[in-house]
Amino acid sequence: MFHIIEGGVCAAKGFQAGAVRCGIKETSEKDDTAVIVSENPCAAAAVYTRNRVKAAPLQVTREHLEDGKAQAVIINSGNANACAPDGLENARREAAACGRLLGIDEKDVVVCSTGVIGVRLPVEVIEENLPALTLSGDGNEAAAKAIMTTDTVPKIMAVEFTAGGVPCRLGGICKGSGMIHPNMGTMLCILTTDCAISDAVLQETLRKKVAVSFNRVSVDGDTSTNDTCCILANGQAGNPEITAAEGEDYENFAAALEMVCVELAKKIAADGEGAGRLVTCTVSGAADENAAETLAKSVCSSSLVKAAMFGADANWGRILCAMGYSGIEFDPEGVDVDFASQAGQIAVCRDGRAVEFNEDQAKEILSQPEVTILISLKEGESAVTAWGCDLTYEYVRINGDYRT
Repeated sequence: MFHIIEGGVCAAKGFQAGAVRCGIKETSEKDDTAVIVSENPCAAAAVYTRNRVKAAPLQVTREHLEDGKAQAVIINSGNANACAPDGLENARREAAACGRLLGIDEKDVVVCSTGVIGVRLPVEVIEENLPALTLSGDGNEAAAKAIMTTDTVPKIMAVEFTAGGVPCRLGGICKGSGMIHPNMGTMLCILTTDCAISDAVLQETLRKKVAVSFNRVSVDGDTSTNDTCCILANGQAGNPEITAAEGEDYENFAAALEMVCVELAKKIAADGEGAGRLVTCTVSGAADENAAETLAKSVCSSSLVKAAMFGADANWGRILCAMGYSGIEFDPEGVDVDFASQAGQIAVCRDGRAVEFNEDQAKEILSQPEVTILISLKEGESAVTAWGCDLTYEYVRINGDYRT
């Protein structure tokens, strides 16, 4: 139905990207501002953080997307422009600078910022240096790197699928490493597609797919002030416009969007601040999807479970403990727990009780770069997967002096 391709936000027809160093943080030599643009106006949609404290760029973006249209995105790293002096004014100035660069209305610009909270955004350096930014169809990686903060790797994904008998492409980049919790995952994500789809259907579908991807990631239990996931659809693939959330074309689009979002979410979890391994938790046999999701997220969010994963310690009691305080009713005496990785699979709990297992084998399984916690409840047919990472000494080091 679809296959993975290269290109990220530049994979779809008619999109370009680029990055430049504006000097938002004088001590950093990396590019810190990225722009992504379509050749023509797009249907646009976005979802945002559930944190009650919302950064100024998010508020400006909401205003700009009230008509369901946009053509470009500007993202700066190094400063969140949240709880900061002149926040709204500076977010609007950043959008205006991007509009001037591209020759488009500033209200067609999505604005995103990431970095330190509570510090004024030096928007003057963006206004001064943004004209040096060069856009190209090969600018995806430069943009993905420019939006990184404590990320250690750029996060890129794209797929090709079919709608209306013609090939369509959908890709994205995202950043996120710390302040990540299942309320959007703390992150910025920009998605682009050349599929023709109405803004109303785009908004509905994005909300659904974020719920089963980014909202199922937890690194440290914190939810950011700046979380934004935005998608632009320029229609250049030439398919008949998708105007309803039904039919084969819609299902193909929805599946492609879910795959890209899930893969980007997993990249965020794997690159959690200081993380040594990606931890996947699948809860099956639950009474309903909400129960399975809440339990899986509770396990992935547990600091004690994360610490056990760091130590490759098969301490399954911490898993039942995290399930027990999740607020979901379940029968503890019906719970089975296995650990799995590329090194094999091992049962550590059956019917809520300990079983004999080889500690050395369990440690080998839990020492791999990707580890899966398999939980079975035997209470129904629902299953949900969530993602997280281990909790390491490095996480404390990174966050102990993040501002200074």
